[in-house]
Amino acid sequence: MDNGELLRQLKIDRGHREAVSTAPVRWPWIAGGVMLVLLALGIGGWWMFGHRPLVVQTATAAAPAGGEAGAVLQATGYVTARRQATVSAQITGTLTDVLIEEGDHVTKGQVLARLEDSAYRANLDAAQASARAAQAQVGQLQAQLIQARHDAARQDALVGRGLVAKQAAEQAHTQVTALAAQLNAQRRQAEAAQAQAKVAQVDFDYTVVRAPFDGVVTDKAAQVGEIISPLSAGGGFTRTGVGTIVDMDSLEVDVDVNEAYIGRVKPHMPAEAVLDAYPDWRIPAHVIAIVPAADRGKATVKVRVALENKDQRIVPDMGVRVSFLEARPKAAAQVPRGVLVPAAAIAQRDGHEVVFVVQGERVQQRPVQSQARGDQRLVSEGVQPGETVVVSPPAELRDGTAVRVENKQS
Repeated sequence: MDNGELLRQLKIDRGHREAVSTAPVRWPWIAGGVMLVLLALGIGGWWMFGHRPLVVQTATAAAPAGGEAGAVLQATGYVTARRQATVSAQITGTLTDVLIEEGDHVTKGQVLARLEDSAYRANLDAAQASARAAQAQVGQLQAQLIQARHDAARQDALVGRGLVAKQAAEQAHTQVTALAAQLNAQRRQAEAAQAQAKVAQVDFDYTVVRAPFDGVVTDKAAQVGEIISPLSAGGGFTRTGVGTIVDMDSLEVDVDVNEAYIGRVKPHMPAEAVLDAYPDWRIPAHVIAIVPAADRGKATVKVRVALENKDQRIVPDMGVRVSFLEARPKAAAQVPRGVLVPAAAIAQRDGHEVVFVVQGERVQQRPVQSQARGDQRLVSEGVQPGETVVVSPPAELRDGTAVRVENKQS
């Protein structure tokens, strides 16, 4: 084969060159797709790790302890109401209206429910009509008596002039006496009719159930259409009350003290109560009385304790722990205002003291002013007892940062 033949074989055909030149180039698109994937992964990683909750330690803000008095004894008990009533009607009837719900505040005399009153209303109308009729009879007899007295006076005048017989004057006086007796009897009948009307009015008033005192409804026991009665029915279909009302101002604490230590408790001695529901809230209290009776089965004596501070957080049947104190705190040792937090919970931001309070899954930055109290700080404002604060907040912690609580100090 000569050189010319070899050159012709190496020559690229025109049509084949055009086909090769028009083939799609795929490498740039593949490289671009890889870059987009890497970019998406980078953004996702930044989002995940950049917004990852900070792990923090927390503590609970507590109210300062009340004075320097020492506790000589502790006992547990429950909040009770000295004034509580299950309100019912004084008659048996069917409820047509129930105007209360649990949690409602009611005042003395407020209408709580109404019973079917058609029969009682009819009796009241009849009794009032009879009373009015009896009173009308009294008026009629009064008029007749006045006329009879005038007639008797004229007869006396005619007898004096000798124009009529003396017997006519005597008959006129007898008529006056008879009418006076009838008037007196009719007045008694009118009084009786008025009394019957009052009885009917009382019976009618029994169809309206009213609050016996100011309080809060803690239980609604009946609905419209049910029958209520002041007497218990064996069948179980008759309600004995509309609801229960508690006078929240009468709340106190009943505690059982072991009889071996009851000698340490004295009437009117100071005490301090802590509710199980609010362990950081110390309530000033004092002993009302020691009940002069012992429980043989439990070997305890009941002690009544008065709460000196009350609010809506205290409800009946709450568990409570009472510490009986030796003496009242002195005036100089009054409970300071504010809450106690660990000293490490105070952080500096922009030259100011702040604390970070945990609100759900994030923190809220609050400016505070604090005073040293040993290894704690007294914060006068900005934090409430029972709130959770961050201890040793990291430098990157800011208002609204997502956090995850690792452990919580007491």
